[in-house]
Amino acid sequence: MYRAINRKRALLPCVIAFALASLAACNTAQRDAAPKGKVSIIPIPVDVKETPDSFLLDKQTVLVATTPEEKQDADLFNTWLQQLTGYALTIADKGDKNAIVLHTATDSSAHAEGYTLKVNKDRIDINGNDGNGTFYGIQTLIQLLPVEKGNSLWIPGAAITDYPRFAYRGLHLDVCRHFFSTDFVKKYIDLLAMHKFNTFHWHLTDDQGWRIEIKKYPRLTEVGSKRKETMAGHYSDQKYDGKPYGGFYTQEEVKDVLKYAAERHVTVIPEIEMPGHALAALTAFPNLGCTGGPYEVGTRWGVYDDIFCAGNDSTFLFLQDVLDEVIALFPGKYIHIGGDEAPKTRWEKCPKCQRRMKEEGLKDVHALQSYFIQRMEKYINSKGRRIIGWDEILEGGLAPDATVMSWRGEEGGVAAAKQHHDVIMTPGNYVYFDHYQSKSKSEPVAIGGYTPVSEVYSYEPIPKELSPEEARYIKGAQANVWSEYMPNASHVEYMVYPRATAMAEVVWSPKEKRNYDDFVERLKVHLHRLDLKQVNYAKHVFEIRGSADSSAKGVVVTLSSKLDGGQLFYTVDGSNPTPQSTPYTAPIPVDKAETVRAAVFLDGKAYGSEYTQAFIFHKALGKKVTLAQPPHANYNPGSPFGLVNGIEGVKEYNDNQWFGYSGANFEAIVDLDSVQDIHTIGVNILNAKDPGIFPPKDLHFLVSEDGQHFKEVYKQNTFNQPGINQVRASLQNIKGRYVKVTAQNVGKIPAGAQGAGSLAWLFVDEVIIN
Repeated sequence: MYRAINRKRALLPCVIAFALASLAACNTAQRDAAPKGKVSIIPIPVDVKETPDSFLLDKQTVLVATTPEEKQDADLFNTWLQQLTGYALTIADKGDKNAIVLHTATDSSAHAEGYTLKVNKDRIDINGNDGNGTFYGIQTLIQLLPVEKGNSLWIPGAAITDYPRFAYRGLHLDVCRHFFSTDFVKKYIDLLAMHKFNTFHWHLTDDQGWRIEIKKYPRLTEVGSKRKETMAGHYSDQKYDGKPYGGFYTQEEVKDVLKYAAERHVTVIPEIEMPGHALAALTAFPNLGCTGGPYEVGTRWGVYDDIFCAGNDSTFLFLQDVLDEVIALFPGKYIHIGGDEAPKTRWEKCPKCQRRMKEEGLKDVHALQSYFIQRMEKYINSKGRRIIGWDEILEGGLAPDATVMSWRGEEGGVAAAKQHHDVIMTPGNYVYFDHYQSKSKSEPVAIGGYTPVSEVYSYEPIPKELSPEEARYIKGAQANVWSEYMPNASHVEYMVYPRATAMAEVVWSPKEKRNYDDFVERLKVHLHRLDLKQVNYAKHVFEIRGSADSSAKGVVVTLSSKLDGGQLFYTVDGSNPTPQSTPYTAPIPVDKAETVRAAVFLDGKAYGSEYTQAFIFHKALGKKVTLAQPPHANYNPGSPFGLVNGIEGVKEYNDNQWFGYSGANFEAIVDLDSVQDIHTIGVNILNAKDPGIFPPKDLHFLVSEDGQHFKEVYKQNTFNQPGINQVRASLQNIKGRYVKVTAQNVGKIPAGAQGAGSLAWLFVDEVIIN
C-alpha cells in the first residue's frame, strides 16, 4: 500500500507536467487558429497594416507599466476591459509573453502625441512618443477589442503608426444656458478623450447664469447663478416656463473635474465672458454696468445690450480679481475671454465710456472694445497665460498675443492667420452642434441651421486662401455645443454624438485618409462602443437621405441609405411608402408639383425616419442661376441651384434651403434658356427679427431679353408677415429670358431690436417664375 501510494505521488508531477504541456499546446494551437478580428478605428490612424496574427487576451494577460503615468493609463484600460470581461488585468513592472507592454519615451524628432502599436500573437507593444502618445495608443487598443462581451477576447494582428494632424483638437460645452452636473462633465471629458480630442472648452459665464464659484465675490453665485425662469420652446415662440433655475460649480468641484481631465490627457480651457454676455455678473454687481441697473439674470436666449462698462476702472479690477482665482484653478496656458456679441449701444451713450475713448484717443466704440481686450490681455499675460477670444476681438485691432477662434465663418481665421496670429477654426456652418442634424419633422427643437454628420466630416480646417506659411497658424479646430435647447445631459449626448466622432477624424486624421463612406462603415462598429458607454447618440446617419439635384431636364430627387441590406421604396402622390410602392432604382424626375415620400425597409419593416419633400413646379426649375455674391458660409445651400430646386425653405431654417447674407445684399439672375411669356414672379423672404433675420429694405424684379438691358417689372418694400413672406406678383404683357432679383439688406440691426448694432441677416429662397 505504502509503495503504491508513493508510486501515485511519483507519477503525479508527470501527469501534471503532461497536462500543462497539453494545455500549452492547446493554447498555442488556439492562438494559431485565432479568428481574424475587424480593425475599425475612429479617428482613422495615419497608417494601419493588418497582420495574420491575433492576440488572445485573458485573465492571465499582464499589463506592463513602469511609470506612474503608464500605470494610470493601464488603470483606464482596465476600466473599459471590466465592462467587457468582468475582470481587470494585473499591472506589473515586467512581462514578456501574454503581455501588453507600455513604453513611453520622448523623442523631439518624432511627432508629438504620436505612438506605434503592434499586435503579435504573443504580446502587444505600445510605444508612445510622450505621455499623450501612450494614452492615445491605449485608446486605439480599446478600439481593437471586440464590442461583444466575453471571458477572453481576440485582438486582431496589426502594426499601427499614428499621430495627430493638428495640435489643438477641441470640444466645447456651454453650462450657462443649461447647467450640467460634474458627473456628466466627467462623462463628457471621458468621451472626448476616447476620441483623441485633447481640449475641453468649458463655457462658465454668460447672461443666463454665472457657473463658477469666486470666493472674493460670493454674490456672483448667490445671485448670478439663478434666473427666475427659462424660455420654453423656440426663441421665436417667446414663451417661458415660470420655473426658477440655477446651479454652479464650487472650486472644489472644479478641481475634481480638472484632475479627472488631466488623467485623460485633456486640457481644460475656462471661458469667462467679457465685455458682453455679462448680465448675470451685472445683476450681482450693478455698478459694473453703464446704467447702474437694476439688472436681471437673463431668462431669454440671445444677445443683451447691457455689457461691462469700459469706462469704469472698477470693471477691470473686478475682472482681474475673478481671473486671479480662475488662473489659480486652471493650469493650462489659455484663458478664454469671449469677446463676442458685445453690442455697443450702452457704450455709445455712456459718459464714462465716452470719456475713456477721449482719454485713450480711440476713434470709435470698436476701438474701445479692442482697448478692453488688450488691457485684459496684458493682465493675463502678466500671470504667464495667453488669451483666446472669438473672432470679434479682431474688431478695432487685434490684441498682440491673442489666439482667435473663428466662428462667424472662416473670414476671421483667415484675417488672423494673415496677421500671424494663432487660430482655432470653429465655423458655425460645420461645427456648431446646436444645429439640427436631420430634416425630420420629429426632431426636438434646436436653434436652427442644418449640420448633419456628413457636413461635419467634410470640413477642412485650413482655408484655401492661406499660403503654406500662413496655414501654419491654424493650430486646429473645435466643435461647439451651445445649450439653449439642450435641457439635460441626455439631450446633449443626442446632439453631440455621432457628430463628434466625425469631428475627431477631421482634427486627428490625415486629410488624404479621410473617406466618408469608409467612416460610416467604421461608425457602425463604433456605435457599439458608445452603447457600452451608455451614450444617447442620434441615429440619423443611417436613415434615408434625399437630395434635389440638377439634371439636363430640370430637377431629380436622389435617394440613399447607409443601412446594410435595406431597400428603398417611394411614392410621388403623397401616400405612405410601403414595400409594395415603387422601388427606388434611379433618380426620380420632378415634372409636376408633387410630394416625394420614401422609406427604407429591412425584412419588410421601415427603418428610421421617412424622407418627405414637397416640390413646387415652375418655369425656373433647374435653370441656370448666377449670383452677384455668394451667401454667407453659415447659410449656404452649396450652389445657386438651391434657388430653383422646387423646394421652399421652412421657417425653422433648418433645411439648408435659405440663402443667408450677413449685412450684405442679394442679387441673382435666372436664365430661362429662351425668351418666354412671364405671367408670375416670386420669391420667399424670411422675417424672424428676434434671431436677427430681417426682411430687405427693398425687393426688385427686373426682366431682360438679352441679359444686358433690364427693365423693372415689380418692387416691394413691406414684409409684415412674421415668418415666411411669400412674395408673388402677377404680370401682364411681359416677355424675357433673364429675370434679375435684388434685395437690399437693412445693414445693421436697428436700435431697440434684439442685437441692435450687429449686422442683420437677409434670408432668401426659391425664385419662382411662371
